[in-house]
Amino acid sequence: MAPAARSFQVFAKPAGPVCNLACRYCYYLEKKRLYPSGEAFRMPEILLEEYIVQHIEASPDEIIHFSWHGGEPTVLGLDYFRRIVALERRHRPAGRRIENGIQTNGMLLDEDWCRFLAAEGFAVGLSLDGPRDVHDRYRVTKGGRPSHDQALRGYELLRRFNVAIDILCVVTADSVRDPLEVYRFLKGIGAHYVSFLPLVEHSPEAPGGASALSVPPEAWGDFLCAVFDEWVAQDIGNIKVQVFEEAARTAFGQEHSLCLFRPTCGDIPVVEHSGDFYPCDHFVEAGRRIGNILETPLVELLESPAQKAFGEAKRDRLPLLCRKCEVLSMCNGECPKNRFLRTPGGEEGLNYLCAGYNRFFNHCRPFVDAVAAAWRRQG
Repeated sequence: MAPAARSFQVFAKPAGPVCNLACRYCYYLEKKRLYPSGEAFRMPEILLEEYIVQHIEASPDEIIHFSWHGGEPTVLGLDYFRRIVALERRHRPAGRRIENGIQTNGMLLDEDWCRFLAAEGFAVGLSLDGPRDVHDRYRVTKGGRPSHDQALRGYELLRRFNVAIDILCVVTADSVRDPLEVYRFLKGIGAHYVSFLPLVEHSPEAPGGASALSVPPEAWGDFLCAVFDEWVAQDIGNIKVQVFEEAARTAFGQEHSLCLFRPTCGDIPVVEHSGDFYPCDHFVEAGRRIGNILETPLVELLESPAQKAFGEAKRDRLPLLCRKCEVLSMCNGECPKNRFLRTPGGEEGLNYLCAGYNRFFNHCRPFVDAVAAAWRRQG
């Protein structure tokens, strides 16, 4: 079977939505409702092997990337991931390389886990929202206890074993007011790669269409501008901030690597613990299931009309206001899940965070333009 026509990244969820935390802003815990009560939420080995085989066959690239997500994938235990690596080795085609990434809250990491992750070259996305008081406001155990100390312990263990770490920092209506406190904390612990994730919870009844936990759009722009200014002054070359990296890509005429800012989406679907295939992590919901890899090969699901239509809708439903925007190439309307407002002219599909991104991308454009000019002179 021929591979997929373009590169893709699957969020594989072998533990489904199961997690050892009960973060107050988590959107994935409720996905348990999609499955019968008593569901095991553990991808059985026969399905795990089938997924790995299909993923390898579908991948068009020399390097085959696996992304293990949740819920919290480490609840499956280290032996489960040892088995994953063994299956990957068994089915890896000659002359090709496999790379793994895992997203974790860090709570269950210990020396054995970190030794394994280092030896197998895993990249780790670690959820950490900033200083203790900021992090523990929302990232709590099922008993309501704080998680910051354990998450930080996991982070330090990963550092000790020289594991590549991307810190994923959710920005809420509270923490958005203190951008430099959050950023300087992450700098202070030696972070080298940071992704800031603005919390947006659609709530049609609420003012502005978003919950009280959601970042106000203008405040999100202020947050990014404040962090950007300090980053430009002090941290270029030492810290990579994902949204800044994405803005800079336009200086070199490069495509966005982050799905949020690509003109179309659909390149990062989900394969759940059951083999169910959904178009995106934010659209795992009733009525959105496209198929199951036990019934339809992964490559066919990736190339299916339903998946393509989902991805192209991001571009095709972009409001006229966005199409005429001076920072369209940087933003492309951001994530479709956040497009629940109307434009001043009444057109549907305006992104909730539009005002914030517009402020930030215009703020950073002089820097991006200067980078582009310097690059052209060197060329």
